[in-house]
Amino acid sequence: MAGVIFHIATLADWEAAQADGEYTRSSVGKTLAEEGFIHASQASQVARTANKFYRDVPGALVLLVIDEERVAAEVRYEDVPGAELPFPHIYGPLNTGAVVEARPFAAGPDGTFTFPG
Repeated sequence: MAGVIFHIATLADWEAAQADGEYTRSSVGKTLAEEGFIHASQASQVARTANKFYRDVPGALVLLVIDEERVAAEVRYEDVPGAELPFPHIYGPLNTGAVVEARPFAAGPDGTFTFPG
């Protein structure tokens, strides 16, 4: 599906967002207000991001599948040092209606995440 980006969230944060109508976590341990944007990934960036930042995060995770055209806030693709492709960043709250799926997302038996294509 063209125009799809991804965000890794704790299940608890996603459930709270569904009740509120918007998601305001930037990344693990940071809010949108603290960071200024919500971190997102292109499909090819999900596994690396998960393995770098989410391996020791307690609780269940979900992979939010986001239809970029439905996002109310501005989405900017920005270069990050060491990354081959720019990362999508969402500059405002993520409206829950832009999330077309929330897939359970867990590391495999060896502790490594893979992209659930």
